[in-house]
Amino acid sequence: MRRLSFVLVVTLALVAAGCGARSSAPYTAAGTVDCLKGKGFTGVTTDPVKVGFIAGFADNGGILAKAPGGSNVVTIAFAGDTAGAADTESAFKAHATPFYRRHMGDIMESQRNAVLVWQTSPTQAQIDAALGCLGS
Repeated sequence: MRRLSFVLVVTLALVAAGCGARSSAPYTAAGTVDCLKGKGFTGVTTDPVKVGFIAGFADNGGILAKAPGGSNVVTIAFAGDTAGAADTESAFKAHATPFYRRHMGDIMESQRNAVLVWQTSPTQAQIDAALGCLGS
């Protein structure tokens, strides 16, 4: 009976650990890029020269992509963790032109360690598609 209890406890611990690891792993450019392409984003690149200075130096990479239809462009910077995402948001704000700085509330958002900055205010469909692709 003790052996069965031990096996049950170990099994439950492994399952719980596995679930926690998936939900807390930081998002990465490598884990996101294929989904964006599959959802119709075009010109998707992780080239640090093309994604821009801030995203190009992000701990987990950066992405530049055109939303389906080509009407909007998103830059995604993948920080090392949530605290890094806050620093990345500050960097985007500090280096934005005055025009974009006034609109950061409309064009920038973050989820966990990913910071998304759009060229123009995104539609809800564009936001949902990009956020739905964030992966580790």
